[in-house]
Amino acid sequence: MFTVCALYHFTRFEDPDALRGPLRTLCEANGITGTLLIAHEGINGTIAGPRAGIDAVLAHVRTLPGCADIEWKLSTAAERPFARLKIRLKKEIVTMGQPDVDPLARVGHYVDPQDWNALISAPDVAVIDTRNDYEVAIGSFEGAVDPETTSFREFPEWWEKNKDRFHNKRIAMFCTGGIRCEKSTNFLLGQGVPEVYHLKGGILKYLEQVPQEGSLWRGDCFVFDGRVSVGHGLREGPHELCHACRRPILPEDRDRPEYEEGVSCHHCIDETSEEDKMRFRERQKQIALARARGGRHLAMDVDDLPEG
Repeated sequence: MFTVCALYHFTRFEDPDALRGPLRTLCEANGITGTLLIAHEGINGTIAGPRAGIDAVLAHVRTLPGCADIEWKLSTAAERPFARLKIRLKKEIVTMGQPDVDPLARVGHYVDPQDWNALISAPDVAVIDTRNDYEVAIGSFEGAVDPETTSFREFPEWWEKNKDRFHNKRIAMFCTGGIRCEKSTNFLLGQGVPEVYHLKGGILKYLEQVPQEGSLWRGDCFVFDGRVSVGHGLREGPHELCHACRRPILPEDRDRPEYEEGVSCHHCIDETSEEDKMRFRERQKQIALARARGGRHLAMDVDDLPEG
């Protein structure tokens, strides 16, 4: 059993590059895989490994500038959810492309999972899912607005086109772990929206703490690791990943005529050329060879991470 840790924290790192080496050394020494993103604005990532190794990494992260009060979310996976370790420098730890957005300046009102249902059930509240379309497709909160964005950097443009829909509404926003809402709530406050709220700890904390019988969540939650999705109690969901388009699919989708393992699914069959599919077939051969040797091909990883 592997422990999976999702973490993020906005702080000021003067020299993010100087943090990479010690983090990598510690992770490698403790059998940790996954992705950590470091930028001047903070740290974001999802990692996995033995619980003692995760605890060692968290203890180290808490010693970084401004990170003493970092929060994280733990869950488990039956199999190792990442094949390798990636520690990368980025301009942003979650990409919105808005240079004036600063979560350290102000964010929306945090709402604990136990209070979320009451808030989003209020008639004067509009609930907005800030995640990508393929995430929303497998689960969301009842009645939530889906912006149908393919990446988080599209959100500001979507808001500009749709803001009149939310006149005189309080806005409640949510995402997987909370990081996208740190930026999106700051953005809306900067746009003059007076009352903005977001789910503290994101969907993952809600699914961990709110019993299914009292939940307003419908479906499963996409996660950026080999589990692909989780449900209430953070139990592993039924979804798999189409390794052609990186979208989640259900086991029964394998029986659809559009499905060819590693090559296409019903989502992407018409999105790639025959040349692309030939290349995917060759990659799939290499994945099969890796499996036969008892290993894991890097292409099996969920593609780059943590937006959420």
